[in-house]
Amino acid sequence: MAAVNPIGLDIGTVSIRAAETRSSKDGPIISNFGHVLLPPGVVQNGAVQDERAVTVALRQLWRTFRFRTRKVALGVTHQQVVVRESTVANLPAKEMRQALPFQVRDALPLPPERSLIDFYPLEDPGSAGTVRGLLIAAPKEPVLAAIRAIEAAKLSVVRVDLASFALLRAASRLDEQVEAIIDIGAHATSVVVHHDGEPLIVRTIPRGGNEITKTVADRLDIPLDQAEELKCRLGLRTDADPASVAALKDAVRPLVNEIGNSFAYLTAAGRQARVSRLALSGGGSLLPGLLDALHQQLGVEVLAVDPVMRLRGLRRVRHGSLEHVRASAAVSVGLTLGATA
Repeated sequence: MAAVNPIGLDIGTVSIRAAETRSSKDGPIISNFGHVLLPPGVVQNGAVQDERAVTVALRQLWRTFRFRTRKVALGVTHQQVVVRESTVANLPAKEMRQALPFQVRDALPLPPERSLIDFYPLEDPGSAGTVRGLLIAAPKEPVLAAIRAIEAAKLSVVRVDLASFALLRAASRLDEQVEAIIDIGAHATSVVVHHDGEPLIVRTIPRGGNEITKTVADRLDIPLDQAEELKCRLGLRTDADPASVAALKDAVRPLVNEIGNSFAYLTAAGRQARVSRLALSGGGSLLPGLLDALHQQLGVEVLAVDPVMRLRGLRRVRHGSLEHVRASAAVSVGLTLGATA
């Protein structure tokens, strides 16, 4: 029997998604996918607020979908995650891990002892004294809270990875275009811009679908559940009543502006690069009319992410669950593709 990779585990605000792949002679095949909804408030802004509720949901997920391993690769998304280009001393891997907190202390939003720090090289330094790459820092406690909840469900975390890198792994198109992959969640939006697989910009925008819903509710003076239904049904269509159309456009505008502003970092960093293609994923990407609105405002090609484009085969997944949440599956798929058994 082909080896099963660790399960890609994406713990979001609304649900937990889990993807299972196995190896074949032609490449990885997705063999199972499952998701389970979370009660409101259990996860907020990328941080687990109720560890027990997450543990209960994970137990239900494994009972329902019968994944063939209890090893998982965990995705991390948080508003305080920092990813920035840095140059550090070129050291052997073990010495690099020990020295990194001291080399990058001034670039961190939190003290090193409260951060998880990693470095992703963007070049082969050879015998040079320094190496250029991406400094990655995440607050330690939210990651540890997620790991505690996972381990309480009798699962084992074998890898922790940035959700943005999982997106890049699952959904990037490798060609001459500069591409932005945007994952719109409930509370936050992940942005990763790359050229032929090399990340140029990685950031988290503290805006998402829930903010749009709340803005519509406040603008029209209606309950949140009614605003959510209106958002999902009308989106950015223009053939509805003028008040609803105006409220929805105003609610979406800050997120669209933030996405466009993200691309300004390319020129600010001195690169002569321009985003020419945008790929959308996440539950928020399903907003009717959003792809056309981004195309018109940003002047780039906009398309929906295909979360299984990197896979050589697609077995019939239990309960057809992948199709139900296809827009939100890219992170979990990218996590399992990056993990090793």
